[in-house]
Amino acid sequence: MIGNVLGMVLIAQGFLMFLPVLVDLIYQEGLYDSYLIVIAICLVLGYALTRKRARVNSYFAKDGMLAVGLAWIILSFFGGLPFYLSGEIPSFVDCFFEAVSGFTTTGSSILTEVESLKHATLFWRSFTHWIGGMGILVFILALMPKSNDRDMHIMRAEAPGPTIGKLVPRMRQSAMILYTMYMGLTVIMIILLLIGKMPLFDALCNTFGTAGTGGFAIKNTSIGAYSNAYYEIIITIFMILFGVNFNMYYFLLIKDFKQVFKNEELRSYLGIILFSIVCITLNILSIYHFDVLKSVRLASFQVGSIITTTGYSSCDYTIWPQFSKMILFLLTILGASAGSTGGGVKVSRMLIIVKKIKLDIQKLLHPQKVEAITMDGKVVDTEIVNQILAYFCSFIIIVGIIIFLISFNNLDFETTITAVITCIGNVGPGYGLCGPMGNFSMFSDFSKIVLSFAMLIGRLEIYPILIFLSPVLGIRNVSKSFHKRKKRRA
Repeated sequence: MIGNVLGMVLIAQGFLMFLPVLVDLIYQEGLYDSYLIVIAICLVLGYALTRKRARVNSYFAKDGMLAVGLAWIILSFFGGLPFYLSGEIPSFVDCFFEAVSGFTTTGSSILTEVESLKHATLFWRSFTHWIGGMGILVFILALMPKSNDRDMHIMRAEAPGPTIGKLVPRMRQSAMILYTMYMGLTVIMIILLLIGKMPLFDALCNTFGTAGTGGFAIKNTSIGAYSNAYYEIIITIFMILFGVNFNMYYFLLIKDFKQVFKNEELRSYLGIILFSIVCITLNILSIYHFDVLKSVRLASFQVGSIITTTGYSSCDYTIWPQFSKMILFLLTILGASAGSTGGGVKVSRMLIIVKKIKLDIQKLLHPQKVEAITMDGKVVDTEIVNQILAYFCSFIIIVGIIIFLISFNNLDFETTITAVITCIGNVGPGYGLCGPMGNFSMFSDFSKIVLSFAMLIGRLEIYPILIFLSPVLGIRNVSKSFHKRKKRRA
C-alpha cells in the first residue's frame, strides 16, 4: 500500500521534471539529458511500485505518516539527482541538501554563486518550492480518480497545522479546490510581475518561490538585486497572502465572510505583521536617513518574508539594530498560519498555548472555575491541546539535539543557533555566516545531512519523520518491551 503511494510520487515527479527539460531546450544549454535520465528512473520505478496491488487499501494514521515521510525523502533524493548528474553541484550531499531545501520550501542554500547556474537548474530549484508548498501528495490526491476518507491521514500528515479538515465531503474535491486556489494566486502574481516588466523567466522563478514560501533566489543578492519598489511591494503582498490559511480563500469564494472575519488566527497573524512592521520601521529610520517610505517598504518586505518563512531579502537586515533583528528571529520561530504554505510553529498553535497558560493561571486563582479553551467561538478538544503541547515540547527537544550535533562544526554561536532554527522553521536565511547574504556551504557533510532532516522534520511537523526513524530511535523496541511486561503481569 505504501509502495503504491511512493510509486505515484515517483511518476508525478517524473512528469513534472519535463518542465526543466523544456526550459533547457529553449535556452539550449545542454542539461536536458541529466533530467531525462532521472525521468526514466522515476517512471520505471514508479510504474513497478504501482503495478503491485495492495492487499489493504485503507490508510490509518501511522500508515499515512510513514508513507508521507518516505515519500518526501525519496522525492528529495531523486529531485537532487539532476543537479549532480549535470555537474552544476558536484557534491551529492550538497545536491540532497539543496533539493530538501527546495521541496520543504526552506530556501537555505549551499551555493555561493547562484547567477552562474544554468536556466534549467534555476527553474527546477524554484519549481521544487511550488511543488512542496501545497504538498506533492495533496497534488496526487487531487488527480486520483478514487479516494476515500482514509486518504485524510495522508493529507493530515503533509498539510501544515494542528488540524486539517475537508473543505467539502469528498477528499479529492477538497484537494482540487486547494490546488485551484493555489494555482489561481500563482497566475495572478506572475501577471502582476510581468506588468512591472520583470522578465518572464524571473517572474516564474520568483513567483514559485513566493507561492511555496520558499525563497530560492535567482540573483546573488535575492530580490534586492532588482532595486525595484514595485517588485518588492507585489512580492510582499503575495508572501503575506500565501501565509494565510487557504480555508479563508475558500470561504471568500463561497461568500461566507462571517467565517473569515471571526477567524482568530487570521486577525492575530495580520496584527502581528502590522505591529512588527511599525516597530522595525521606527527602529531603522535613522539607518535610512529618516526616509519613511523606504523604511516602511524594507520593514514590510522582511517581516512578510520571515513570518511566512519565505526567506527572500531586499536588503542586508543583519546590519539593523538588535531590536529589529530580535523581532525577525521571533517571527522565524512563530511562522505563518496553519493550512498555508508557510512553515514555523504556526500562529494557531501559539494562540492555543497562550490560552492554555492563561486558563491554568485562572484555575490556580479560582480552583472551582470550569472553563474551556475556545478558538473562533468553538471549544478546542482537550486531545488537540495536548497534541499541541507535545508538539511544542518535541520541537524544543529536537532543536536542542540538532544544535548539539551542529556545534561540532565549531562555528560561532549566532550562526549555529540560527542555522538550526531557520532550517527546522523552513525559513532559509539566519544570522551570522548563514545570513541573507551568506549560505550554508561552510557546514560539514554530516551537518548538512542533519540540517536536511531538520528541514524535513519542520515541513512535515515532526511526527512523519520520527515515525520513519522510529526503529533507529528504539521506539519500536520500547513498545515491544512494554507489551511483553504487560503480558507477564497479566
